[in-house]
Amino acid sequence: MMFEGLDTLILSRIQFAANISFHILFPTITIALGWVLFVIRLRFSQTGDDKWMSAYRFWVKVFALSFAMGVVSGITMSFQFGTNWPGFMETVGNIAGPLLAYEVMTAFFLEAVFIGIMLFGFSRVPGWLHLLATFLVAFGTTMSAFWIIVLNSWMQTPQGFEMIDGVAHATSWWEIIFNPSMPYRFAHMMLASFLTVAFLIAGVSALRRLMGDRSREAKTMLKFGLTMGALLIPVQIYMGDLHGLNTLEYQPQKVAAMEGNWETQSGVPLLLFAIPDEAARENRAEIGIPNLASLILTHHWDGEVPGLNDFVAEDGTPLHPPVAPVFWSFRVMVGTGLAMLALSWLSVFLMWRRRHMHEVSPNSHWLAAEGLPKLLLWVLVPMAFSGWVATLAGWYTTEIGRQPWLVSGVVTTAEAVAQVPTGMVAGTLVGYLVAYGALLFAYISVIVYLARRAAMGQDERANDMSHSGKAQVEALQPAE
Repeated sequence: MMFEGLDTLILSRIQFAANISFHILFPTITIALGWVLFVIRLRFSQTGDDKWMSAYRFWVKVFALSFAMGVVSGITMSFQFGTNWPGFMETVGNIAGPLLAYEVMTAFFLEAVFIGIMLFGFSRVPGWLHLLATFLVAFGTTMSAFWIIVLNSWMQTPQGFEMIDGVAHATSWWEIIFNPSMPYRFAHMMLASFLTVAFLIAGVSALRRLMGDRSREAKTMLKFGLTMGALLIPVQIYMGDLHGLNTLEYQPQKVAAMEGNWETQSGVPLLLFAIPDEAARENRAEIGIPNLASLILTHHWDGEVPGLNDFVAEDGTPLHPPVAPVFWSFRVMVGTGLAMLALSWLSVFLMWRRRHMHEVSPNSHWLAAEGLPKLLLWVLVPMAFSGWVATLAGWYTTEIGRQPWLVSGVVTTAEAVAQVPTGMVAGTLVGYLVAYGALLFAYISVIVYLARRAAMGQDERANDMSHSGKAQVEALQPAE
């Protein structure tokens, strides 16, 4: 049996992880893509250049597809609070319930009202209204992310409540919303979304170029995505450093697992590779850079970093998260981010060099677009979903790193899980995995189909929108 030896708790955790892993892929795109569409729509309104509306019409389809997938998977995920984790709402429902309700009232309703105008109203409503609808949908996706991050951050660093008869009651909503880790997590997630979209745009645009698309739209969006990625990755690195310092202060056991550090000590090396052995409480086959972990975490060469052995109960039970998943997921996140940094900076440099060259041979077969070698375009294609890899790895680091707590210091996962038959959880888990695998394949296939259709010149082009587009540009001008 595939799940033989796993109990209801572990299977329920795997099932929720599968659901949230699938769900988070799509909000990660829609959060930032909504704002990108607003910028594209604004540029069209300002310039009247049809390349911007061609880009809008292409990427709004990707937004609609991602939005629909996110809504459906989010509904499925929310059911699990009742089916798999009843102890969560029984203990902290007085706080989690209102926060989820705030998301519905401030975000979901806003998106539901205006997304129809955004998707179908270009030639049916005044230009200013279509632009406003795009802005409000983008704002709604951000508000949705805000409230979800508020709840998750409160689960990581809870405050502003009191326990009465085993149930959490709010004492300060200000402290609950603006808990110690929320600003860092929200900024980190927003930047992750924009980087995900930057590489999605660059990768899909590179695919279109390789398919023979020589439109100004594809060329512009390729530069747009790569430039956005190159500018935002350094900001994300800086924000990641601040987030790490905050985690070290409030969740030192998570940082100890991320670093694979067993003993509290000074001058801790940054481990590039290791095999954590929880039974022996040590690492095997370590490869590290001396003192670098201390420098990164404490900003001092000989700074002290907490060890995992400080978080063990008197009976020897670990009070820290499982080490190997946190250790490796953190490295996958950082490694993917460094690859994105190198690729985007190299691409932007080559585009800059091409622009400043006085003479470029028209027969240079290796220069496919804006000075980018064809090999680099082929590398950009699979990197279209590199943001997903980094986001999931970071999410696993955050969520597994909170174990054994569901809400830190308040309720554990073991206390919150439903007592249902193991076979029932295993059966539904298999169903979820099969369905999600099929949906993910279909999603990527549709995006490839849209790219191929655009490259073949079958997508909606400027000829269908020239008259209505000019009329809407005039509608946006102030009346004399």
